[in-house]
Amino acid sequence: MSAAQIQIQGVRKTFQGAGAPVVALTDIDLELRAGEFVCLLGPSGCGKSTLLNILAGFLTPSVGLVLVDGAPVSAPGPDRGMVFQEYALFPWMTVEANIAFGLEIKGRPRGEVRDTVDRLLVMLRLAEFRARFPKDLSGGMRQRVAIARVLALDSPILLMDEPFGALDALTRRTLQDELLRVWEELKKTVVFVTHSLEESIYLADRIVLMTYRPGTVKLDMAIRLPRMRDPASGEFNAIKKELGSLLMAEQQRHVEAEFS
Repeated sequence: MSAAQIQIQGVRKTFQGAGAPVVALTDIDLELRAGEFVCLLGPSGCGKSTLLNILAGFLTPSVGLVLVDGAPVSAPGPDRGMVFQEYALFPWMTVEANIAFGLEIKGRPRGEVRDTVDRLLVMLRLAEFRARFPKDLSGGMRQRVAIARVLALDSPILLMDEPFGALDALTRRTLQDELLRVWEELKKTVVFVTHSLEESIYLADRIVLMTYRPGTVKLDMAIRLPRMRDPASGEFNAIKKELGSLLMAEQQRHVEAEFS
């Protein structure tokens, strides 16, 4: 892995509401290397998605700076692709048309579009579904299409906001394995938001555990288990126990804030 591709420097984000301002993030300092798989972990309300949206350029920090390859992030850009929990597919388009859409908007040659779509259909195991419409697909298949559509644009950074959160446990594990396979093949930098402790340990090179609001970095932990990881192993569960107590402390702060 190379030097820092993403630099987050002193980021603070405040939202102005009807009452007092809400500080969502404060004092976020992180560096992410090219090709790294980083999970942002924390309870609801810790600012995980807010931080991801700042990285994507959908939000601007109130204080601080985000750099990608040394350039400040001020808006969405082709170097960062975003996958949401909601599939955001065009229902009137087939699978292959959904994947091709971004390339066609950019005016890529027809042959290049066809080759890219064909490659991604095979990579994401979608080839037999290419002529189907989203309504005819399961949730897991729709999310494969959403991932393929982002990968078609070949952004070096992939930002993922709880992409498997709405899926059943078996489909979720299957797509986790598929994502790891694609990540290892394409060498993308992945920033993945999750509230699932087990998912973060299963996927990540690093887990950034965030505090309840205002969100800041409580722990930045490297996960050095070999892949594919066994959630039943002693090593996996030792990490789960260590991180779990820290995560539950932040969850308790969330609960207390809700009922105070």
